[in-house]
Amino acid sequence: MTDCLVNMYSDTVTKPTPAMLQAMVTAEVGDDMNAQDPTVNRLEAMVTELLGKEAAVYACSGTQSNQMGVRCHTGPGDELLIEERGHIANFEGGAPAQLGGVSCRTIRGENGLLDLHHLEGRVRAHNQHLCETKLLCVENTTNAGGGRFWPLEQMHRVCDWAHAAGLKTHLDGARLFNAAVASGHSVKDICSGIDTVSICFSKGLGCPLGSILVGDAESIFKARRVRKLMGGAMRQAGVVAATAVYALENHVERLADDHANARAFASAVAEVDGVTIDLDAVQTNLVFFEIDPKIGDACQLSAALKARGILIGAMGPHVLRACTHLDVDRDGVLQAVQGIRDCIAAGIGQFPESKFGPFARA
Repeated sequence: MTDCLVNMYSDTVTKPTPAMLQAMVTAEVGDDMNAQDPTVNRLEAMVTELLGKEAAVYACSGTQSNQMGVRCHTGPGDELLIEERGHIANFEGGAPAQLGGVSCRTIRGENGLLDLHHLEGRVRAHNQHLCETKLLCVENTTNAGGGRFWPLEQMHRVCDWAHAAGLKTHLDGARLFNAAVASGHSVKDICSGIDTVSICFSKGLGCPLGSILVGDAESIFKARRVRKLMGGAMRQAGVVAATAVYALENHVERLADDHANARAFASAVAEVDGVTIDLDAVQTNLVFFEIDPKIGDACQLSAALKARGILIGAMGPHVLRACTHLDVDRDGVLQAVQGIRDCIAAGIGQFPESKFGPFARA
């Protein structure tokens, strides 16, 4: 394979900027396990204030902070409700069941979103024969749902329904700041009806690792215990927490550039023969597009692009996902479109067909 020229596989591939690396070098550190790391404490206080919650706890990854949230509200034998494409149910290694004995009841929504007509009647009766429905999990932006953000009224409506039904709510906000920038709503308003919120720093915000769980004081106290038993308690974590502080201060508004580049990519790829795309569905930094089965399958096109130094992942038998981020500029996304055009023109039949499976996509 040639050297990687354009990496649109995910926004998790970003490298720390020079200024972010400098923040790591100069970070003041302590023992986070004992709440004595000043940089971690600063980060947790920043996010708590941004979301209007009571407390926060730093975590290693989005999967970890999601599972900490799930464990705050459920116990063995309980059930959570989630849209059928949700990351927690599909791409976290079966963690609700493995780590907490919790089952996921998946619900078919629309583009990864749920509304009242999807949820009504889904809470199980209080009966010895049935598991107890305890938690509603939502995702903003939706990942496999196409990178869409929730309309604010819909998010509030769903949360009100959950609380009226006696459920807690958890938000997988891996790309929460993308949702805020695209919708024009503050993260505080978006999360006002959510009990616990997980935010990933290693996606659009460009950090090398890290996530955070935010919520009420009692839930976060529980979450710290869960973090410990998961092996996620850290010591001088300020070295990496400093990247998140830097990102919150410098990388949020620039997410609009990623969204603009995603729209430019989508508009250009829509003109390629054999490609179908819903331009109205491109709301943030994720672009899903479909190739004509006569051309080949998505894995073949992904392999052909990889051979040209362009990384775009397959998400279905004929569906691919491209992701924009701070390490891909406008020239890069247009170069990727030209690569798609060239690969399709040259034919992708020389690449072996792949039986599609549910590939994990962060």
